[in-house]
Amino acid sequence: QVQLVESGGGLVQAGGSLRLSCAASGITFSNYGMGWFRQAPGKEREFVAAIGRSGISTYADSVKGRFTVSRDNAKNTVYLQMYSLKPEDTAVYYCAAAIGTKWTRGDYDYWGQGTQVTVSS
Repeated sequence: QVQLVESGGGLVQAGGSLRLSCAASGITFSNYGMGWFRQAPGKEREFVAAIGRSGISTYADSVKGRFTVSRDNAKNTVYLQMYSLKPEDTAVYYCAAAIGTKWTRGDYDYWGQGTQVTVSS
């Protein structure tokens, strides 16, 4: 049974930082590209960042320079380090896993349940 479990969300003031984690089980983690997405109330889910098996990463323009995605294959965990947070970053953040190179097409196989991030002004 595949599980992706996000953690690290919470309430932070604007300008602050948070680090999200996503622990994967039930998959051979190193074979998967991993992505982070978010969904704000009343809005569609949007792409935030992704990291491939080799460590190549990509970011949405809205977070470029503020967020960093990384992975630790030994711990089956992907991270999203978020700096200079803004109120518009408030959302539920989800991690997702895609076998092989499917992540480059935005095609993910498994999703986590999400963790809430709230940025106060």
